[in-house]
Amino acid sequence: MYIKKILLTIVFIGLAVAAYFAYFVYNTMFVPNTAFNNDTAYVYIKSTDTYNNVRQQLIPLLKNIDRFDALAKRKKYVNNVKAGRYAIKKGMNNNDIINTIRSKNLPVKLSFNNQETLEKLAGRVASQIEADSISLINAMKDEAFLTENSFKDETALGMYIPNSYEFFWNTSAEKFTKRMLKEYKRFWNAAREAKAKALGLSQHEVIALASIVQKETAKVDERPRVAGVYVNRLKRRMPLQADPTVIYAIKKKSGNFEQVIKRVLYKDLEIDSPYNTYKYAGLPPGLITMPDVSSIDAVLNYEKHNYYYFVVNVENFGYHKFAKTLAQHNRNRQEYIRWINSKGIRR
Repeated sequence: MYIKKILLTIVFIGLAVAAYFAYFVYNTMFVPNTAFNNDTAYVYIKSTDTYNNVRQQLIPLLKNIDRFDALAKRKKYVNNVKAGRYAIKKGMNNNDIINTIRSKNLPVKLSFNNQETLEKLAGRVASQIEADSISLINAMKDEAFLTENSFKDETALGMYIPNSYEFFWNTSAEKFTKRMLKEYKRFWNAAREAKAKALGLSQHEVIALASIVQKETAKVDERPRVAGVYVNRLKRRMPLQADPTVIYAIKKKSGNFEQVIKRVLYKDLEIDSPYNTYKYAGLPPGLITMPDVSSIDAVLNYEKHNYYYFVVNVENFGYHKFAKTLAQHNRNRQEYIRWINSKGIRR
């Protein structure tokens, strides 16, 4: 009888321990443990983060961090942190959360357009992925990478075709530039290559001209006509005389790309820069801004006409008046000068 009681006691203790363990496991693994009110909270884990870094992000998102710690240790997550962007859903339990931040890295939509310099592009990209602007600019300007892929400092910005792309948030600077090189090569398909060849221009030259078109007009429907003016000038070996190239030359020489220049003065036309298309014939050595796809395609599909000049149309702002002769252009230009003087725009 005495032995039977001892055995029963042991059984009851075992059941109690098992019940407690089951209760602990259930609460640790399967009870909802989120403390936020939104449907989703995002966790960004850097490539250099440790479990403690992850834990600091999770503390305000969870009801009970200690239970999460216990399961993270049991599932060996504490020594196997994975970088990335993860979505924690409201009502998730610890098991779901750990499975999520271990294997469900979510991509981000990375977008950029109309950046004037690699530095500005790097800053724009750095705001969307883990890589910082310094590592990005170093990768973008890496001499070996540029040389190997037939780019120079002056043309490097042209490798980045404006669009929205899907990246993992924890993409490194080097992986970003390699991916963008692939996108650049994909953009230059056989059809575009053939059109560039028919123009007698390289890819870099097409993009340089497209960057001028981009700066000349914001109207997408007018870009093929503007491109046609410059193609006509190139064919006749006339100087391009594009005001945006002069503005770029001023900014580049001063190192101040933030300045706003609304009016090009006669003295500006004398600035000694290979980007000054009033002083130097042909295309500048590189692009003056990042052109949209619409501007690149406007060059490749330029409008065939007999215009050689254009100036702002003060009767239809945003568009331009085009002229076939210098005499006609000078009349249009005087109209614009009267308007800009009336607005008191001196610079």
